Amino acid sequence: MKNTTSFALFLLCAFFTSYLPSATGAFVLDSDGNPLENGGTYYVPAPNNCGGIEYTTSGNETCPITVVQHHDPTCKGFPITISSPARIRYISEGLNVNIGFTFRPPPCAPSSLWTVLKDQSEHPDPYEGVILPVKLNNEDNSNNTVPGWFKIQKLPLDFITTYYIVFCPLDQSPCWSVGSNFDQYGNRRLVVAQFARRQDIEFQKLSYASRSTHSSA
Repeated sequence: MKNTTSFALFLLCAFFTSYLPSATGAFVLDSDGNPLENGGTYYVPAPNNCGGIEYTTSGNETCPITVVQHHDPTCKGFPITISSPARIRYISEGLNVNIGFTFRPPPCAPSSLWTVLKDQSEHPDPYEGVILPVKLNNEDNSNNTVPGWFKIQKLPLDFITTYYIVFCPLDQSPCWSVGSNFDQYGNRRLVVAQFARRQDIEFQKLSYASRSTHSSA
């Protein structure tokens, strides 16, 4: 009986350990050096003189569902929520996460979560290979999404709070970095590309004052 109980406790411990941060990596840190909270709200600017992230229309879109980086480096973009289905307090490097805008998605987009669309081009870009745009989901693209998870990865040690995002499809394909490129309309859109240069980012905690301002907007 004692051996049976010990074995059951071992299995239970192993099950829960698989969801702990140690199974992925160190905590992701915001610009103040604090761990990213699961479900927390942050601005996500780039440290290389680029602005924050927001959504807009692109091409023939009538609904602003294209995820882009603002051209003005002083603009923080829209607040973004980082969340994991795991019941943990903090986000770790390499953890499966959902990423989405925090406040008021467009009425034509039922979800503010980021999604990745399948490649529709017949000829991949010769320099970046296959390019998959990051969008908000709506009725027009709901059948064209790539199932998968986003993950946050750390830059080399000399960049203390600078990270980049990767997208990992569920079909076991290799994870690709989330980068940015200009479309023909001048939008610096976020893309998942085969050979794209990764987009470096930081996480700035949204203050309560900013939260109130956005909520009342």
